Amino acid sequence: MNRLVLTLAPLLLAGCQAADGAEAQGGAGPEYTQAEIDSGAAPGPAVVAMRRELLNPAINAFTLRNTHLLFPYRLVDAPEVERALPDGPDLAMPQATLNGQRVDYAAWADGTFTNALLVLQDGHVVFEDYRNRMTADTPHLGFSMTKTVTAMLLGQALAEGEIDSLDDSVAKYVPALADGAYGQATIRQVMQMRSGADIEERYDFGENPSLAAQIHESAIVQNQRCFADFAVGIGQRAEPGSTFNYATLDTAVLGWVLEEATGKKLEALLESRIWQPLGAEHAGHFMADGPVGTGRALNGMGFNATLRDWARLGQLMLDDGMVGDTRVLPEGWVRQMTTMVPTGQTGGDGFPGYGLQTWQVDGEPGAYSAVGLAGQYIYVHPATRTVVVKLSYHPPVEPAWLTPGEVAYFAAIAKAGAAR
Repeated sequence: MNRLVLTLAPLLLAGCQAADGAEAQGGAGPEYTQAEIDSGAAPGPAVVAMRRELLNPAINAFTLRNTHLLFPYRLVDAPEVERALPDGPDLAMPQATLNGQRVDYAAWADGTFTNALLVLQDGHVVFEDYRNRMTADTPHLGFSMTKTVTAMLLGQALAEGEIDSLDDSVAKYVPALADGAYGQATIRQVMQMRSGADIEERYDFGENPSLAAQIHESAIVQNQRCFADFAVGIGQRAEPGSTFNYATLDTAVLGWVLEEATGKKLEALLESRIWQPLGAEHAGHFMADGPVGTGRALNGMGFNATLRDWARLGQLMLDDGMVGDTRVLPEGWVRQMTTMVPTGQTGGDGFPGYGLQTWQVDGEPGAYSAVGLAGQYIYVHPATRTVVVKLSYHPPVEPAWLTPGEVAYFAAIAKAGAAR
């Protein structure tokens, strides 16, 4: 994830239209209520103040797993029977490096702001750890890991013929975008974060807020406008396809394309096409943007799921879109998602490659990741058939050693498991 200058979460998502109220669901995990789902009134000053504290390092170990208490949301219901994640032989976690010092896993987990971590090897749970009062039925915000989920839905829409080609213009599906930068870009270029749109993923607040900060405040904190509204008529900073520029607004546009192309809401698409056939164990939820009754699922930064269900998504990618004998993602789509184009970023947390809403975070052959703000990762290491999921609460200003140290440890975990 490109972290430029982030003082709050980067967000995401698509234009507005009237939302059907999803039916209230209970069961394990948080008790979702109709009032919370509908968010029946505009947020008052106290709620707005709490929302602005989402990444406050004093409390974000809590806030990042309780977004349903702070924001309106759209439910993604689980099937009646989940698909089991079988246990495998316990993995002895390898030694790690934390800011230059050799430490054991427990010290590394505390030092890297870990809420939970799980390791799958060949589809079996070999390590699972919950911290800071998080449990197996606690949903956790994935931030921009949601972008990778959006790419899965786009592959399905392409296979269904709802989208004719990734090389179609965005404006073919969303005519409202025809006159701005996005009207000149193809779906593929937007998926690669090469739309050319004039936006920078920098969250400068204060007297002269950046455009990204204005979108965050208006769409997410205040629920005044929809995220993708800001894409209409936006100017161009580069020729489409020419320059990598990580922008959550790009993914918001992709969500808008999906809803227009399929005629279905994002939460309904995810529930019917992925969450149910995946055999998810718990309901998930998207944070929602915009005015009461018109907001839409935040498909670039707003999906929340339990640790094991995030891991199921990683295993789905590792298995080329298969769940048992059921094909969920089109054959070969994961390969397209994970065919990387160099980003031009080097050093620190500058990840070297980006595919279709999916990252290359290291030099491990074939490895790829979904990555979210504040230390959210699904790391897939095909050579060892390993999936590592880490849910975290990084501070807004991260130590320089943090992200490289996490990524290096993921590869070490994969290799330790394979060496047994």
